Amino acid sequence: MRVLPATLLIGATAAAVRPAQQVLMAPDYEEESRVYDISYDDAVDDGYEMVYEDIPEDVYETADSIFEPLRDLQEQLKSFTSETTQEVWEEMESIFPEILDNLPFFSSPKTHKRRPDSHWDHIVRGSDVQSIWVENADGEKEREVGGRLEAYDLRVKAVDPSSLGIDPGVKQYSGYLDDNEEDKHLFYWFFESRNDPKNDPVVLWLNGGPGCSSLTGLFFELGPSFIGDKVKPVYNPYSWNSNASVIFLDQPVNVGFSYSGSSVSETSAAAKDVYALLTLFFKQFPQYASQDFHIAGESYAGHYIPSFASEILSHKKRNINLKSVLIGNGLTDGYTQYAHYRPMACGEGGYPAVVDESTCQSMDNSLDRCQSMIQSCYDSESAWSCVPASIYCNNALLGPYQRTGRNVYDVRSDCEGGNLCYTGLEYISEYLNKPEVQKAVGAEVSSFDSCNFDINRNFLFHGDWMKPFHRLVPGLLEEIPVLIYAGDADFICNWLGNKAWTDALEWSGHESYAATELEDLKIVDQKHKDKKIGQVKSSGNLTFMRLYGGGHMVPMDQPEASLEFFNRWLTGEWVN
Repeated sequence: MRVLPATLLIGATAAAVRPAQQVLMAPDYEEESRVYDISYDDAVDDGYEMVYEDIPEDVYETADSIFEPLRDLQEQLKSFTSETTQEVWEEMESIFPEILDNLPFFSSPKTHKRRPDSHWDHIVRGSDVQSIWVENADGEKEREVGGRLEAYDLRVKAVDPSSLGIDPGVKQYSGYLDDNEEDKHLFYWFFESRNDPKNDPVVLWLNGGPGCSSLTGLFFELGPSFIGDKVKPVYNPYSWNSNASVIFLDQPVNVGFSYSGSSVSETSAAAKDVYALLTLFFKQFPQYASQDFHIAGESYAGHYIPSFASEILSHKKRNINLKSVLIGNGLTDGYTQYAHYRPMACGEGGYPAVVDESTCQSMDNSLDRCQSMIQSCYDSESAWSCVPASIYCNNALLGPYQRTGRNVYDVRSDCEGGNLCYTGLEYISEYLNKPEVQKAVGAEVSSFDSCNFDINRNFLFHGDWMKPFHRLVPGLLEEIPVLIYAGDADFICNWLGNKAWTDALEWSGHESYAATELEDLKIVDQKHKDKKIGQVKSSGNLTFMRLYGGGHMVPMDQPEASLEFFNRWLTGEWVN
């Protein structure tokens, strides 16, 4: 009888994963991979003991060699891609199928101190909202809004714009959505439209990661102010709240100013929280509830947005007037998108090649196995299939590019340093860690970090990374328009892959959409009427845009073009 502690398998897998796994995170090649040493006795004491009576001897010996902390990435990958290693994963799944879902990977609660109720201007109780009954057209009693809201509260504070110097004269609210049963607390910051807030639409903005704060989008991309090198707000004339009210949400928990005593490790777990937040927010501010509502985001929001929008649309009785979604440089269909890392790195995306011919060939050689593993993930949606696919594909197809030192978010430049290749993000963290700023917005955590690496690893090791979220998009297209846009200088969620998965998507309008050609996208005003800012194709409820000269974060690189397409999308220009 042989005993194999499951935690050793998790530790060995963790040893093979460098920070290169993150969608919105640069690798740090100076940092050693984190290795989680767990002794046999500790594993047994913790209850993770599996009896392996029928495993072939050669498989067990291979497993023993894998579990040693390997220092050389190339050797790690050689071990990982062997057939016997795959057998180990399959054996582990058959004997203890739920362990990856139940283990609390590498996450610890954020230090926080809850503010008293007197600090807040409003507290909306989900139980109160849930208790409102109305009479429908058939004379029957039903709840005014659907969903299970009893455990939720929404805390609201009016933010004084003059105290922070951010968009003076524009109404702002911040606060927390509290899930009192699960001890989850999501932070949000709302900015009213600069133009006509009584009529302009409302937009929810989500950054990706997974594990990156949407306040980076606020202060680095599309919000009313940037944070400059003097660590002070600088007015942004191209803010997306020029003609829309915008909510910036820190999710999942333990990201940005959000916190929890537990953790979230998969996209679907956050969808009900977002539905609750929006329902209670629009209940507190009914003046916004009747206006058009849109969800926008980038990067790993390619997972979030299909899930969140599907959750909203599943409730027929709702006060959320969802009209469309916008996904920028997103990761949505890994099977299709991973096939386009080699072309983008090798000069076929409109910019010079970043890697040499031999590396291009190596990436080509890895693709079939990568796609086979992703297909296994799609077929089972099991962490035991999805985790190996993530590790292998990321190391084989993203790794060669990352090892060049180039910016994964912009093929035109080298990584500047810092944890996301942009030193400007450090100014944002410094600003949001000022006591007076945290007091002004009611933040309850002890410190702000732009990204939580632990959350990222949690999502990876629960298999969320490679799951087929594109399968939710056809259902959305039956009800609302969907925009997929991509800055064409991004590598990590590049425009080639995003165009390819929308072309391949099976939905009722597939044939017409796939046959539609890209056309020039120009600025429409008289001053710039001949300025091309990209390309666009649209049919039915699906639209794809390629934005020239934009990296992973289009609003930062091309603010004028970004506001141009955003405003026009909100008016319904491309909706047939």
